[in-house]
Amino acid sequence: MTAHPMHPLLARAASAAAAVATAVPADQPLDAPTPCTEFDTRALINHWVLYTSHGLEHRARRVELPEELGARDFTADADWRSGYAAQLERAVAAWADPAVWEGDVDLGGAPVPAVGIARMLVLELLLHGWDVARATGGHIGVDEELALLAGEIVAENAELYRRYAGFAESVALPEDASAWDRALAASGRDPRWKA
Repeated sequence: MTAHPMHPLLARAASAAAAVATAVPADQPLDAPTPCTEFDTRALINHWVLYTSHGLEHRARRVELPEELGARDFTADADWRSGYAAQLERAVAAWADPAVWEGDVDLGGAPVPAVGIARMLVLELLLHGWDVARATGGHIGVDEELALLAGEIVAENAELYRRYAGFAESVALPEDASAWDRALAASGRDPRWKA
């Protein structure tokens, strides 16, 4: 059984996100600002954990997220960092079956190709991983292949995301900006943002 070619990229994005979570300081102020102006640190982490780990697994299994998960404050658990990493492992394992990448996933009543869903979730792992890292004084390790993929996915979805206020307007950067900085800027994030 050969894995889908996107699966290793999904696994690398999940590993990068898990590393960001592991590095969040235990004394991190959870009311601190983030690059996502609508979220403080607690709300951002909860959104990130919910959709990029639990949501990632549930999309693979074609089942709805339980309401109680949507209301949960993951940051209230002292071990939320290791819990997030473990849930990411389960989610990535759920996408290991090539059959999961076939067909559609029901997204709020609209069928979306499974590959498209996986690509959007790779983007969520990386972009919100960067948001969390920046808000908490950390760093996300994004290799060149992931950076180029992120830029490609941003370009594919920017109009839709902006329509629903998921992205701000793109940010101007110097011509020699890295592929990762260009992906961030195209999603409306300023790579120079500091807490």
